[in-house]
Amino acid sequence: MIDPHDMVCQELVEVLTEYLDGALSAHDRARLEAHLSVCDDCRVYLDQFKTTIALADEAKAEKLPPELRNFLKNAFRTHDFRI
Repeated sequence: MIDPHDMVCQELVEVLTEYLDGALSAHDRARLEAHLSVCDDCRVYLDQFKTTIALADEAKAEKLPPELRNFLKNAFRTHDFRI
C-alpha cells in the first residue's frame, strides 16, 4: 500500500493535468489518489479544477482559442497555490 503522505500538495498541483489526461504512470496515479484520500484541500482543489475545465469546455461553443485553453491549463499547473 502506498503512503498517502508520499505526495505533498504542491506536487499534486504540478501533476494534476497529467492525472486528468490519463498521462501519469500507474505508480504516480496511485500516489496521487492515496494523497487525495487523506487531503480535503486537494480534493476541493481537484473539484474546482474539474469545474474550471467543464466551464472551458462549455466555452468551446464560442470557439475558445487553443492558445488560451493551454494558457489556462499551464497557469493552473505552475501557479504557486498555498493549500
